[in-house]
Amino acid sequence: MTKVETFLAGNGPASRAAYAVARAVVAGFTRTWTRMSIVGREHVPRTGAFVLAPVHRSNMDTPIAACLTRRRLRFMGKDSMWKHRPAGWLFSTLGGFPVARGTADREALQRCIAVLQVGDPLVLFPEGERKSGPTVQPLFDGAAYVALKAGVPIIPVGIAGSEAVMPKGAKMIRPSKVHVIIGAPIEPPPSVTGTRVPRAAIREVTAELHETLQRLFDEATAHIDG
Repeated sequence: MTKVETFLAGNGPASRAAYAVARAVVAGFTRTWTRMSIVGREHVPRTGAFVLAPVHRSNMDTPIAACLTRRRLRFMGKDSMWKHRPAGWLFSTLGGFPVARGTADREALQRCIAVLQVGDPLVLFPEGERKSGPTVQPLFDGAAYVALKAGVPIIPVGIAGSEAVMPKGAKMIRPSKVHVIIGAPIEPPPSVTGTRVPRAAIREVTAELHETLQRLFDEATAHIDG
């Protein structure tokens, strides 16, 4: 597959039908097992690309993200998963796209931008790897950079309870309540989208995202604790 073919893989009727079935199974299990409640679903765009930016406390955060919209969400995956064509087609159908292990951050971000430019929503966990505890850790600039570069909104998401469902290092999924709050879109300033994205604008959007994620995370946590 060429790069463009990889990004566009899974757009045919058969693969979209396969995604719809797979998503229904995953979302049905996830929502039932976690007794999930979702607030703010109206903030998820029905058309066009966007960056979905949740807090990250568990491997369950990925299937939880799939519950937030029926649209196919894109995720980064190790390029070795695409080594064999049938497996590559399946991973692409399920929303994955390949990034080489050890690749430069800039190259990975360029692939994210390419995914957004073909109109697909993208999931990026701005904290990076899974964290633990109630405090949103310092964010990487990647989510803000690709959103500004592609001229798309960031949708912040607070997920409470996923760490209890499957904490870091756990091999089993525990039945525990999850509450999700989807925040209002953080729109890119029109003056800074396109070929040149000032570093100051990236920092500003990242700071706004961090503040919003902490507020949503706190509210979601209070809902479960209450």
